[in-house]
Amino acid sequence: MRSSTPRETTLGELRTSGHVQRTVKAEIRHNLLVRLRSGEPRFPGILGFDDTVLPHLERALLAGHDLVLLGERGQGKTRLIRTLGGLLDEWTPVVAGCEINDHPYDPVCVRCRRLAAELGDELPVEWRHRDDRYGEKLATPDTSVGDLIGDVDPIKVAEGRTLGDPETVHFGLVPRTNRGIFSINELPDLAERIQVALLNVLEERDVQIRGYALRLPLDVLLVASANPEDYTNRGRIITPLKDRFGAEIRTHYPLELDAELALIRQESDFADLAGLPAEVPDHLIEVIARFTRLVRESTAVDARSGVSARFALAGAETVAAGAVRRAALAGEERAVARVCDLPSVVPSLMGKVEFEVSEEGREQEVLEHLLRRAIAETYRRTLGPADLSGLLDKFDSGDTVESGELVSSTELLRRIGQVPGLAKIMERLGMSGDSPEQAAAALEFALEGLFLTRRLSKDVQGGRADGTATYRT
Repeated sequence: MRSSTPRETTLGELRTSGHVQRTVKAEIRHNLLVRLRSGEPRFPGILGFDDTVLPHLERALLAGHDLVLLGERGQGKTRLIRTLGGLLDEWTPVVAGCEINDHPYDPVCVRCRRLAAELGDELPVEWRHRDDRYGEKLATPDTSVGDLIGDVDPIKVAEGRTLGDPETVHFGLVPRTNRGIFSINELPDLAERIQVALLNVLEERDVQIRGYALRLPLDVLLVASANPEDYTNRGRIITPLKDRFGAEIRTHYPLELDAELALIRQESDFADLAGLPAEVPDHLIEVIARFTRLVRESTAVDARSGVSARFALAGAETVAAGAVRRAALAGEERAVARVCDLPSVVPSLMGKVEFEVSEEGREQEVLEHLLRRAIAETYRRTLGPADLSGLLDKFDSGDTVESGELVSSTELLRRIGQVPGLAKIMERLGMSGDSPEQAAAALEFALEGLFLTRRLSKDVQGGRADGTATYRT
């Protein structure tokens, strides 16, 4: 929530208020130190980097370094960069109407210097919030120097100004983020001749536009992201530019399962699908997290490409969507995901994984095997030590239980019948409710676990898209 805008509206009022001018990097250093001393979160929403990436990032910011975040896709590089804006002062004064956010104490563009000379202490001041001091550009091969740095504005020339007039310049994204943070995502995709244009920004802190004798000292923190694979497949960061960045920081995927689980819970968007609240129980989120980690570790998958965190998030959202679909078709009041919703994630996520050439044609088989492993590992951790004899007894007389994506929770419970110890099963799965949807989700997970540990058998009806399966002894 933003605080109210400061009241000072002229240079004279600003001086009287005692405002002190600081560079962007000094602002960040000061505010980071305040948070370090107070124990406040420095980078809200960033998970799994506390003991690895963030200490390096904090040292780089305290040192006043421009930096590159280097890591595979989906490791949260852009998300981390966007949190840096929170370390800026909430409000900062700028010369009113300035395209490049000149500080009233020290204007640098031709227009603002002229106004300062003419108006003195009456120079108009406006306030810029830190949310508006962050700029971002996705590097693409067609990005031009004009996009980043600036170019001659033909409209201003057509109005009668001469080509030698500095006010005919249309500033690019970097100068327009003066006194802020500018991020270039996927830097190696930027053509090498365009990367050269950034050399002066990083070292001399100025820009050159179309041969103008224009020195424009910039106050900006430049941050870039890159994927190691890009150095060989799509492009590279030129050596002089790499040398000008003060720090290169490696990112990584979550190292611990708990961090993966927290990331899925934080980022997945399934709280309210189509107006119907969707619930993905903790044991299914754990299955998806374990599945993601197994895919990353699999020798069948190209490790250089990586498996993005978006893989797990899309998987959780697909499972939730399956629950919502079943609830709509079966008229259920609650949409609670079940094991039968998991197989649908395999075809939907296959395009997010780069497989080794030797695995061509086996992609779906590989993912299905890894998903079964993830379910089995989760079952062993949660229900492995549990007494499931009450459920197994249901099959002693040769009875079978048919389940599937379109079998409603009420119908599934009717087919299974009363199960002694159901409350204990739900408790071990962290399910505190007593709705039929939750009970069905717990029992179906137990049935699948018993099948994967070879205590039950399962017949799957081939060619069906609804995951219909029959459990038997």
